Amino acid sequence: MAITAHHIRTTIAAYLDEHPEEKRELGVVLSLLDDGDDLTSRKTLPGHVTAGAILVGPDGRILHILHNVTQKWLLPGGHLEPSDETLLQAAGRELAEETGIPPHVVTPHGETPLHIDIHPIDANLAKGEPAHQHFDFRFLFRTTADIGELQAEEVSDAAWRTVGALHDERLGQRVAQALR
Repeated sequence: MAITAHHIRTTIAAYLDEHPEEKRELGVVLSLLDDGDDLTSRKTLPGHVTAGAILVGPDGRILHILHNVTQKWLLPGGHLEPSDETLLQAAGRELAEETGIPPHVVTPHGETPLHIDIHPIDANLAKGEPAHQHFDFRFLFRTTADIGELQAEEVSDAAWRTVGALHDERLGQRVAQALR
């Protein structure tokens, strides 16, 4: 069964129970859900839900990937698929696809995202996509495995980096706290 608006809403509610200070920021997502927008479709504008993975290795470093389209070092993640049943499962699927790390050697930290990030995405003329926003539900995972075969269509490199290399200060603080 595909991810539903109800699942997105209950995931946000669980997240806001832990981070009530972000209610105003996430209001845009809740309003779009109230309007009946299908936030699971990458065609939904002005934005849609994506799922990301914060993968922590045995030495406490975080896996980053070099994304082909943006040429930026990012966390693994991406768009939802109709076969995804939960946001956590979607994040795990994206992690496995992009990094080649098999799911059986990855353990989720919990079912609630560690971070929900709203960020702009530039227009992609090759795909006919206008500029829009991603509502990125980021889940923390742990592994003892190393990087596998990268998904060459989307990823050109991968590297383990310190928590300090995370571009988002709030995310960095949450990862550091979770690792204590």
